[in-house]
Amino acid sequence: MYQTLTNRLRDALAAHIREKYGVELEIVLERPPKVEMGEAASPVCFELAKRLRKAPRQIAQEIANGLGKVDGIARVEVAGGGYLNAYFDRGAFWESAQKEAGGTQPAPSDSHEKIIVEHTSINPNKAAHIGHVRNAVLGDTMVRILRHAGKRVQIQNYIDNTGVQVADVVIGFLRMEQRTPTNVMMLAKQPKFDYYCWDLYAKATHFFAEDAERAGKLRAETLKAIEGNRGEDAEVAHVVADTIVTCHLQTMARLDIHYDLLARESEILHLKFWDTAFEMLKKSGAIHLATSGKMAGCWVLPRKEEKTGTNAESTEDTEKNKNKNKNKNKTSEPKEDENEQDKIIVRSNGTVTYVGKDIAYQLWKFGLLGKDFCYRKWPNAPAGQAVWATTGRKSEPDAPRFGEAAATVYNVIDARQAYLQEVVAEGLRRLGHEEAARNSIHFAYEIVALTPRCAAEMGYELSPEEAKKPYVEVSGRKGFGVKADDLMDKLEAATLREVQQRHPEMREEEQKHTAHAIAVGALRFFLLKFTRNAIIAFDFKDALSFEGETGPYCQYAAVRIRGIRRKGAEAALPTVQLNSDTAGQFLSGADGAALWELLLGAGSLDYAVDAAIAVQEPAFVAKYAFQLAQAFNNFYHKHHILSEADEQKRAFLLQLTESVEAQLVRALSLLRIEAPEKM
Repeated sequence: MYQTLTNRLRDALAAHIREKYGVELEIVLERPPKVEMGEAASPVCFELAKRLRKAPRQIAQEIANGLGKVDGIARVEVAGGGYLNAYFDRGAFWESAQKEAGGTQPAPSDSHEKIIVEHTSINPNKAAHIGHVRNAVLGDTMVRILRHAGKRVQIQNYIDNTGVQVADVVIGFLRMEQRTPTNVMMLAKQPKFDYYCWDLYAKATHFFAEDAERAGKLRAETLKAIEGNRGEDAEVAHVVADTIVTCHLQTMARLDIHYDLLARESEILHLKFWDTAFEMLKKSGAIHLATSGKMAGCWVLPRKEEKTGTNAESTEDTEKNKNKNKNKNKTSEPKEDENEQDKIIVRSNGTVTYVGKDIAYQLWKFGLLGKDFCYRKWPNAPAGQAVWATTGRKSEPDAPRFGEAAATVYNVIDARQAYLQEVVAEGLRRLGHEEAARNSIHFAYEIVALTPRCAAEMGYELSPEEAKKPYVEVSGRKGFGVKADDLMDKLEAATLREVQQRHPEMREEEQKHTAHAIAVGALRFFLLKFTRNAIIAFDFKDALSFEGETGPYCQYAAVRIRGIRRKGAEAALPTVQLNSDTAGQFLSGADGAALWELLLGAGSLDYAVDAAIAVQEPAFVAKYAFQLAQAFNNFYHKHHILSEADEQKRAFLLQLTESVEAQLVRALSLLRIEAPEKM
C-alpha cells in the first residue's frame, strides 16, 4: 500500500511540474525519519531551483498550493529549505490495508517478459555444503520476490557434469580405488553416495598435489573422454553426476527449494551448442588462436582493457576453481606476462573451458544461439515435484517451452567468480549483443564461514590460532566444511528437543513439523539477513535464538497473534463494526502515533519488495519482516488487547493485529519461512 501511494504522489508531482513549469523531472521520494515529518518527502524543488533560478522554498510553496487533491494523501506541506512533505490519509490507508491484507497476489501473465534466475549450480561431485545453501536460498528468495511483484520467472540450475570436479572423482574411483563402472553403479545405489564422494574428492586433491605432472595428464585424458562421451570414464562420470544431482535435489527440497529446469553441460557439448557458439566467436573475431607463449595452441578471448583484481590463473587452476557457488580459494593476483588479459576458451588439447561453455549457455538463455535443448523429466525428483532436465534425446511431448528468450538473467554465483562472469559478458558484447551482456546480471555473494564455536560443535579440530579468529573458512577440497544435510539434521534435532519440552501435548508428527519449520526459518533467515557482500560466520546458537534479528523471533510474533485470535474466539467476544473514520481517530494525535507507525509498517511490504528488486538485495525483505515483528512485539507489550474495555478500540486493536499478521506471514513466505501455529 505504501508503494502504491508514493507512486501515485510521484506521478502527480511529475505531471504538475510538467504542466506548470514545462520541465520533465524524475521525482525522487524519501521516507522521513519520523512520522511527524510525514510519510514521504521530495527534494525535487532544489533541482527545480537550479533551472528556474528561484528559491527552492518558494517553488515548494507554489507546488504545495497548486498540486490539488491526490487520492490517499491528506496534505502536502513545505519543510526546511524547500522539501515537500506528504502526509497520508490515515483512515483511507486503514481501509486499503484491510483490503490488501485479505487479498491475494495475482499470478504473472504469460505476456510479461521472461526472467531467468539461475541458482544453486553445484558441481555434481560431492554433497552440498553450507556455502551452496546460501546460493540456493538467495536465488530462491529472489525468485519469490520477483514473482510477488508480478514478474514471470523461470528457475534454472546449471549442472556441470563434464567439468574438472567430476573428472577428479572419476579418477578417484577408477585410478585410485581401482573400481569398475559396475562397482561404482552399485555403490551409487547406497545411501549418502554424495558423502562418500565428498571424502573421495578430498583424497583425490591430495593425490594430485603429490605429482602435478601426473595430475595434468590424468585430468586432460579424463576430461577428453567425458566430453566425448567415450569409455569407462564417461560411464562413471554419468553415474556420479546423475546420482549426486538427485542427492542435491533432495537436500534443497528440505528447504523447499525447487527448480524448473536442470540445464546440463553435457548437452551444451553433445547438441553442438558449443560448436555453434565457437563458430560465431571465431567468425566475429572475438577469439583468436594463440601461436606463441604459454597459451600457444589455445583459443583465447583477449581483454580490451585491464581490470583491477582480474584473475589470470592457469587454465588448470581456473577449471579447478570454476564452480559457480562453492567456497573456493581466493583468486591469485594477475601474473606478469603477455597474456594476463587473455582468457582461454578452448585448451590446446581441444577441450572447452567452463567459460566457453557458459558463453554458449548465456547465448541460449537470451535466444541468440538459434538452437534449443531437448527436455525430459528428471527421473528421481523430490516427491510431488516435476523437475525438467535437458537431454540429448528427443523431448518428451509435454515438455514446457524453456527455449523462449529471456529479457533478463540473474546468475547467482560466488563473488570470486566476478572475473569469469565479466569474460562471459564480454563474449556476448564481442558478438554484438550489448543489451544481453548488460542484462546478464552477476548476482554475487560472499562466502559462508563458521564461527570457531560452530566448527568445534561440528567436530573439527582447530589450532589455537584458528580458534581466535572471527571465522573459520571451509574447503571442499580438504573435506573441511558443514554438509547441508548435517546442518539441517543438527538444527532440526535442536528445535525438536525444544518443541517437545514446551509442547508435550502435541502429536509426534506435529512436533516434528513444527521443529522443521523453526529449523528452516532459522537457517534461511540467518543467511538472508546479511547483505550479499557480507561474509557470513554461521553459528548454531545465534541462528536458533528466539531473541534478536532471527527467524524464530519473526515466527514467534506471528504465533503470538494467532494465540490472541484463539483466546478471543474462546472468550466469544462480540463482533463490532469499525469504519475508517473511527479507525482514523485511533490513529491520530500523540496517542495514535505508535499505532499509526505499526499500521504503516504493515502496509509497507510492497515498498520493501520494490527496494529489494531495485538493488537486488533480498536482505531488505528480511529486514522488513524483523522490523514489523519487533514493532508488533512493542505494541503487544503496551496494549491489553482482549481486555480493552472500549469495544470500538478493542475491535480496532484486533483488526490491527490481523493486518500485521497477514503482512508478516506474507513477508516470511517470500523468505520461504513458515509461521507455525505454536512454538
